[in-house]
Amino acid sequence: MNKVATYKSLLNFLIIGCSLLLMSCLNSSQSNQTAFLNSNLTQTINKINGISFVATRNPIDKNNVQPLVQYNANYVAVIPYAWMRSIDSPQVIYDEDHGWWGEKPHGVSQTIDLMNDQNIEVMLKPQIWINKGTYTGTIQLKTNEDWQILEDSYREYILRFARIAQEKKVGLFCIGTELESFVTARPDYWRQLIKEIRTIYKGKITYAGNWDSYKQVTFWDELDYIGVDAYFPVCNKKTPDIDNINQSWDKWKKELKSFSTSFKKQILFTEYGYISADYAGKEPWKNAQDHHEVNEKAQDILYQCLFDKVWGESWMAGGFLWKYHAEDSRWRGFAKRFTPQGKMAQKTITQAYLEH
Repeated sequence: MNKVATYKSLLNFLIIGCSLLLMSCLNSSQSNQTAFLNSNLTQTINKINGISFVATRNPIDKNNVQPLVQYNANYVAVIPYAWMRSIDSPQVIYDEDHGWWGEKPHGVSQTIDLMNDQNIEVMLKPQIWINKGTYTGTIQLKTNEDWQILEDSYREYILRFARIAQEKKVGLFCIGTELESFVTARPDYWRQLIKEIRTIYKGKITYAGNWDSYKQVTFWDELDYIGVDAYFPVCNKKTPDIDNINQSWDKWKKELKSFSTSFKKQILFTEYGYISADYAGKEPWKNAQDHHEVNEKAQDILYQCLFDKVWGESWMAGGFLWKYHAEDSRWRGFAKRFTPQGKMAQKTITQAYLEH
């Protein structure tokens, strides 16, 4: 055989070998993705059907908690807020003498006990509120010294509740909520914080990224769920149109599924919900404006579509609706706000949680 023929044979051999190797890799990648999604089918038979429970000013008892059972909820988010004076004031403040009972450590512990007595699991979700309701994702500190103060005070706050989470054996712990500028500016801090939390709390952990910035979080690989506060805009109409909502969800679902698959982790809606007012699907993260009319139908349709389009997906772990007030005097005055209590959507949520 001459040299040309030898080279041709060798070249053909290499081409065929590389082609087979490439096909094997592609098939392996597809198989891994399929295996991930299929493996989660069994995990999601029982979804996390959760409710965000608003902390109370005063002590509560089982009578304040029992109505949650009627929603068929199997999880509740207990939320002890800390606060900051402004986006450029670094100190995280919590457990003050004049603070609400339900946000202080002893009140949080007792609230968890009350939930467990009703066979309801808990996600403990400490989060920050900034004075005047300024968005927490815009924290901007001017010096390294200020960043250090924030890191130290936030660590103290989070680890305090991580210890309570472990002591009470809660099912989930959320390490932060909507802190875009903080997590992007200090990624090493967050990875170290996660390691510290893991030494204390042995359950599953997540972080609540906002709907428009969860992809910027760099430490999903360290967590058990990809947490998303799911205030995705889905319809601009006064009373939402089902077809428009479904088309919007098709877009968001594609992104969420792809992101879930890339990390081989399920998506958890750490918050989701809608106001009961006009244009509820346009900017779902906003409270109702004074000029908006009460519109329970809008809220109900939006919940129906979310459950129909999203809840049954294998990449979807479940979520926590926003929000529930234990005290009648609170929710009865909120005709246009997020709570579904006493509204059309309550029946829709109850049925969806029963079915899943």
